[in-house]
Amino acid sequence: MDIAALSMVMSQTAVAQQASMQVMNISMDQAKQQGDQMAKMLETSVAPHLGGSIDLRA
Repeated sequence: MDIAALSMVMSQTAVAQQASMQVMNISMDQAKQQGDQMAKMLETSVAPHLGGSIDLRA
């Protein structure tokens, strides 16, 4: 493999990795916002004493 082709492959790999990181950061931000919204919704619940525990049966 010649140097030019290797350089192009490495450059394309770096761009793909940067794009993947950006998508991951966007999804992490969205998940954080959704978590914050869920916590806020639970704080303003009509009956805050409900939902504090879960009964499980084996």
